Amino acid sequence: MANISFAQKILDWYQLHGRKDLPWQKERSAYRVWISEIMLQQTQVVTVIPYFEKFMQRFGSIQQLAEAAEDEVLHHWSGLGYYARARNLHKAAQQICEQHEGEFPLAFEQVEALPGIGRSTAGAILAQSAGQRHAILDGNVKRVLARFHGVEGWTGQTKVQAMLWSYAEQHTPDQRLADYTQAMMDLGATLCRRGRPDCAICPIAADCVALLTGRVAELPTPRPRKTLPVKSVRMLVLLDSSNQVLLEKRPPTGIWGSLWGLPEVSLDEDIKPWCEQQWQFDIDACEDEPSFRHSFSHYHLDITPCRVRVNNPDQCVMEAERIVWYNTSQPDRRGLAAPVQTILNRLNED
Repeated sequence: MANISFAQKILDWYQLHGRKDLPWQKERSAYRVWISEIMLQQTQVVTVIPYFEKFMQRFGSIQQLAEAAEDEVLHHWSGLGYYARARNLHKAAQQICEQHEGEFPLAFEQVEALPGIGRSTAGAILAQSAGQRHAILDGNVKRVLARFHGVEGWTGQTKVQAMLWSYAEQHTPDQRLADYTQAMMDLGATLCRRGRPDCAICPIAADCVALLTGRVAELPTPRPRKTLPVKSVRMLVLLDSSNQVLLEKRPPTGIWGSLWGLPEVSLDEDIKPWCEQQWQFDIDACEDEPSFRHSFSHYHLDITPCRVRVNNPDQCVMEAERIVWYNTSQPDRRGLAAPVQTILNRLNED
């Protein structure tokens, strides 16, 4: 009875307070739910909604996504961060066309085998689009279950995660899977928040171990903290006489993989001889702008933009599909990392 009671309380709460008008809940399909689930990884709903709507306007089907150029897919992802998600979406769409005749598979093992999809995401897609019974365990659900059951230990640990998966499976009902899946994510996002949770109106508060033992603020156990290293780089804004900016395509792996960026040098590099050696450019002037910080999950990056006026841009031997002179006043469909977009926006404003 405990399992039914938990799920029923969650579903009753969702009926009154859950989110039922999200874009991917309209004309619901495995494709639309898949795109939303990938976008929602590491990103809040309010941020995702406009990106999702623009993405679906351009890539309305798996075939359109598979056939698009990677640059255009990354362009529609610019600003969302964690760009490996977009590259994996593109690869997965091509894999679906090659292996599943363009139809999103509805077998769990086939979905989990797609690039960028793990156990929880596969379960969320199939539960919401096909009503299949699969448990989920995203960050919000981990928090709800860790508090409700009083589970101690960082949720990223194998032992703790196995325990939470067991509870997730135990509580998942046999019916109304789409509603229950959304309800659990909503509960964690709107009531059982990391900070300032609304325990007074939580539907499962009466049996919540964390609340009953005064440990809501302590659970789930935070990840062991470590000081993030700080790296520094100078990004060169190389300008020709028309104020076009030289952009380079980054390698397909690593930070900002396959996105277009600005040439990078160390802070102690002498700009003029570097540009002469690298591009055969004659430099008229260069000036550093105020630095700003861009933070990743594993380090901080302090970026110093440096505007460099190039006298002889025609000297640069353009390597096909790797280097372009970019017109910031007439931007094209090109994937740009967020800090690069920030620098180009500043340039336009000036």
